[in-house]
Amino acid sequence: MALSLDAYLGLDATALKLESRRMEVIADNLANVDTPNYKAQDIDFRAALAAAGAPGGSLALATTDARDIGATPQGGADPQLKYRVPLAPALDGNTVDAQLEQAAFADNTVRYQATLTFLTTRLRDLVTAITGS
Repeated sequence: MALSLDAYLGLDATALKLESRRMEVIADNLANVDTPNYKAQDIDFRAALAAAGAPGGSLALATTDARDIGATPQGGADPQLKYRVPLAPALDGNTVDAQLEQAAFADNTVRYQATLTFLTTRLRDLVTAITGS
């Protein structure tokens, strides 16, 4: 009986990649807190995980042409990347709220560490099953 490592690890590996990407987006927001007209962005984690094949997620739309509905936007834009709705935009058009971004970064860090711990435990269990000790 063959073992698929992807099936064994489940969505934890995909979640780790998404959490890493979200950390980059939040860091970009924090780096541009003083940039005029910069629009804060975030990843809709639930929608991105569903698109990656989470149980209960919708099936991906099959497309045959880049102009089809649901095709990846031109220019290589990230389809899960959304603009954050500002609570109080600055007068210079910047929508980054530093405190909100720092809280989102801290929350995402905790989630990243938890996912990393789950993956480490699964891999350790697999090694134990293979070696028998």
